[in-house]
Amino acid sequence: MRRLRQLAQRTPPGRERYIDLLRALAITMVVLGHWGVTVIGYDNGRPAGHSALADLRWAWPLTWVAQVMPVFFLVGGYANAASLTSRRRRGGSATGWLVDRSARLIRPTTVLLLVLAAGAGIATLRGADAAQVREVIWFATIPLWFLVAYVAVVALTPPMYALHRRFGLAVPVVLVALVALGDLGRLLGPAVLADGNYLLGWLAVHQVGFAWYDAARPDTRAGHAAPRGLFRRRLPLSGRAGAVLLGGGLVALVLLTVAGPYPVAMLHVPGERLDNAAPPSLALMAAAAAQLGLILLLRRPAGRWLRRSGPWQAVLAVNAVVLTLFLWHLTAAVLLVGLLDALGVLPTPPVGSAAWWAWRVPWLLALTAVLAVLVAVFGPVEARTRRPAATGPAGVGRRRLRAGLALAGYAGVLVGLLLNSLTPKEGPEPLGLPAPALVAYLAGAGLLRLLRSGRDRPG
Repeated sequence: MRRLRQLAQRTPPGRERYIDLLRALAITMVVLGHWGVTVIGYDNGRPAGHSALADLRWAWPLTWVAQVMPVFFLVGGYANAASLTSRRRRGGSATGWLVDRSARLIRPTTVLLLVLAAGAGIATLRGADAAQVREVIWFATIPLWFLVAYVAVVALTPPMYALHRRFGLAVPVVLVALVALGDLGRLLGPAVLADGNYLLGWLAVHQVGFAWYDAARPDTRAGHAAPRGLFRRRLPLSGRAGAVLLGGGLVALVLLTVAGPYPVAMLHVPGERLDNAAPPSLALMAAAAAQLGLILLLRRPAGRWLRRSGPWQAVLAVNAVVLTLFLWHLTAAVLLVGLLDALGVLPTPPVGSAAWWAWRVPWLLALTAVLAVLVAVFGPVEARTRRPAATGPAGVGRRRLRAGLALAGYAGVLVGLLLNSLTPKEGPEPLGLPAPALVAYLAGAGLLRLLRSGRDRPG
């Protein structure tokens, strides 16, 4: 508590505290949403989980608010623009920024993967079925689907921010148009056209985060020509703009889902023809616009509330371990289900029944307790990641070499995470994770770690 008070007191007056609140709320809602919508049952005598949304059609419109990944990418765009700009002002390079930015993402993820692989290996050596081990680890690593997209977006931040400085809001408009083109491929064929939406959709939202940063910090355009044209104006941060975005986004969302071909749910629903989130669809972009409108409407009252010490300390506490919360929340569910099953007291009431609803409260409380233990053990890995220092000048050859190695490190991490996510949950994996995925990830993470530890000292 003392450290939190000190951090709160040292907060710069100009800090956009609302961004930190949005990040904390987004991840908290993801965690509670996954826990709350999960149905636990038995499949061939073993515990199994699936989403309750297929049985709760009335809850589908609620996902327009509950699907908060756009909020996280919006906040990520603001934070990445802020840190990259600050790094360059202190004499640092985009490569140095990429290497240091990777630490906060990759260190907690590496710990998760190593712990899961070690646990799976021990279980296999003790006689557990390797196929069952893979299924458990696959469920625990579902959050890595999101991390694939976010790591890719971070790696692309320097060139995408340069495009933003040149073309402004025209960039997300073009990206959304490409998302719409991908959706045509899903609807009319070929479906492969939509594969790019996994990146394009989140890039579009991330670009809006850049626009928010530039609108909140006018000095970031110092030395640049004043923006001209419709799409190169600053993002308006007023409540009036928020009302327009909220209303326009909701109208578009209703037209696309109720009258159009898209599902109402913004989360995955088994059996639906399309999935609005995987990959991101035009309907999800409309939902993101509506969410941005609501965010702008609440910006001023939330900002006043965050000036109070208590709320701001709570936001700081969550953000210190926000990635740990996200990475480990499904592992907490695996551990709790395994414990209750071993004790023979795992409840499996029918979805929507009175018993199922009554079980939601103790279920969430028990999961919170398990996750709290995991965060206490693994949270310090994230919370103690040191802030980067500006690096001194280096020769052209050295800079190019470091840039190439940094990109290779990011590529290894992305390939490893993607291979794990694309590998089916059925099939024997003694370590729970596909060996090529684990090797590629560790090679990329190790390379980035070496680059960070061997960076130039400040000049």
